[in-house]
Amino acid sequence: MSTLSSADETVPALHPLNHGFEWTPARGPFRLITDEQARSFNERGFFVLENAIDPAAIVRVRDAIDPFEAKAEEFLRTRPDGRMGIAQADGITFTVHLVKLSKVLRDFAASRTFQDLCHDLIGPSVRLYWDQAVYKKPEYPKPFPWHQDNGYTYIEPQAYLTCWIALNDATVDNGCPWVIPGGHLRGTLAHRLSKLGYVCREEDGPEALAIPVVDRAAFDPFGGHRPVDLGHGGTVWKIRSP
Repeated sequence: MSTLSSADETVPALHPLNHGFEWTPARGPFRLITDEQARSFNERGFFVLENAIDPAAIVRVRDAIDPFEAKAEEFLRTRPDGRMGIAQADGITFTVHLVKLSKVLRDFAASRTFQDLCHDLIGPSVRLYWDQAVYKKPEYPKPFPWHQDNGYTYIEPQAYLTCWIALNDATVDNGCPWVIPGGHLRGTLAHRLSKLGYVCREEDGPEALAIPVVDRAAFDPFGGHRPVDLGHGGTVWKIRSP
């Protein structure tokens, strides 16, 4: 039996540390999101916020990230086979903890949009515990497996908030995030390690949903998802209650 399946082969197995998880719905009153967005977040595990960030701000963010990403790429070139974990030179880079290195990025992460989102989806007291820029190069067409971020480094509380901000347009044609609606409701699933990363689901399935992100930001907790398959740049904030 696959380690990704429970006794009922149609139901994914849970992560061995996931005991008694219960999803807590986001409830108003809301500062920023609509009732429809809150319903999508609670039932489907994500929503897309239209016109969330000024295009000029995205340019500033991208310009702030690029020098750090270049250093990450340079470091990978010194590694055997140009790899470290799932990062690969000329392929995909993960440049982490940038808010500690750049005032532009620190101010962006603490901007009113994210303050209000955190208030609406988590509560009045939150902590940014992880941030990273993911650059996937056009010449690296390998797919990224279905996974939950909590499958990489399990933490409690499990229901943290992930904010995915596109640094350039992510369309169905050039590659965009895919999600499994409702994948968050059982908490963290069992994952296995592959050469391309951790995997919690082998196939897309009919319920898999593409999420184009054009001049928008996507927000989800930890439902099953896989990033784009083609070239893109994106930055990810992970926020939890203290």
